Amino acid sequence: MSRLFEELDYRPTPIGALVLRRRREARLGIDILEIKLGEEHLMSDLFTASEIALAELGLAACEGEGLDVVVGGLGLGYTAKAALDEARTGSLIVVEYLEAVIDWHRSGLLPLGPELTGDPRCQLVEGDFFALARGEAGFDPDAPGRRFDAILLDIDHSPDALLDARSTSFYQPEGLARLAAHLKPGGIFGLWSDEQTDDAFTERLAAMFSEAWAEPVTFHNPLQDKPFTQTVYLARKAA
Repeated sequence: MSRLFEELDYRPTPIGALVLRRRREARLGIDILEIKLGEEHLMSDLFTASEIALAELGLAACEGEGLDVVVGGLGLGYTAKAALDEARTGSLIVVEYLEAVIDWHRSGLLPLGPELTGDPRCQLVEGDFFALARGEAGFDPDAPGRRFDAILLDIDHSPDALLDARSTSFYQPEGLARLAAHLKPGGIFGLWSDEQTDDAFTERLAAMFSEAWAEPVTFHNPLQDKPFTQTVYLARKAA
């Protein structure tokens, strides 16, 4: 029988204590992996539908082959894995602020780690996504100024529920405009949100991109035994 609770790693970080743990969910009879940052619950492998949908919806909106993709936020790796599952993905850069999360994948402590690190298309980059989005050099440390077909972001809980104050300006018009500069013409920006659709944020995206829309992602929450809805926002840069 599995342990009821096991702390797999603990790391102090500049934005709080980071914990990777495995615990037994007795109501469901399964083990789940969770990441916590301070008192914030970042994610678990019990709920991954919207993280996967972020990549699937974002890349489905892209045209062409050999897509160059950025994922902001590595987490348990589900968005990155879904991006690599898309046959049209030619390259993937995953930007992760927390060194420990990259370590967990490279060491194989997390189940998807070997698939991500073993794929030659995938590069894990330790860095501040929001600072890189503001700068001109962008996300590829080996090719300053490189532009991408898709930039997919899953870091904060929502545009209004932030993990850290450093991302505050990103969701405002100037921050979104700077992000758009790193996209190729016709490129797609995708954003995960833990909340239901915020029409005001969709309108803000539409003011900075040629088109913008929201895709609700509804899945069954087995802990509450009812449907739960999160959101993937998508925006296209003018061609």
